[in-house]
Amino acid sequence: MHEFNELVQRSTAFSLSALDEAQQRTVDALQTSAATTLVKTLQMVQLQKAISAVGMFSMFDAILQDQLQCKDGFKEAGKLLESQGEIELKENFSNLQLAVNVLKHGKGRSYNDLVEKAATLPFRVKLPDEYFFNEGDVSEISTLVEVDDAFVLLCAEVIHAVSVAVQRNS
Repeated sequence: MHEFNELVQRSTAFSLSALDEAQQRTVDALQTSAATTLVKTLQMVQLQKAISAVGMFSMFDAILQDQLQCKDGFKEAGKLLESQGEIELKENFSNLQLAVNVLKHGKGRSYNDLVEKAATLPFRVKLPDEYFFNEGDVSEISTLVEVDDAFVLLCAEVIHAVSVAVQRNS
């Protein structure tokens, strides 16, 4: 677990930096051209952020299953966090699990759970009556959770914190 714990934050920072550079070059190019490929590049940057968040949670689940010797790593980690009194971390971890599930599967129970507490979340959920997060933003892709840099960084930070808590138990 040590390697993933250390690498997840570094790889996230690296990926976001590279994506930011690509986005900035594209925004600069859009000042003189409205080419469709430039708009698609901005959308690709947004999609890559969502893929990154989903991927890091999927990999972390496998690592937790191995580390905790269980079939549901997230559930066991949640129990462990609760036993350590890490209630806020458990809640943040649970909310991000729901968000990643919504990114993977769309509307359903996880989406409904997030909508109920949307006002208290540290990230945005597209409510049932919303069509866009930012109308007119050509980079926006069709997701029910807004995956910006802050969301991706939050995923990495929470995974790191949960990983540290699991290591304390080992």
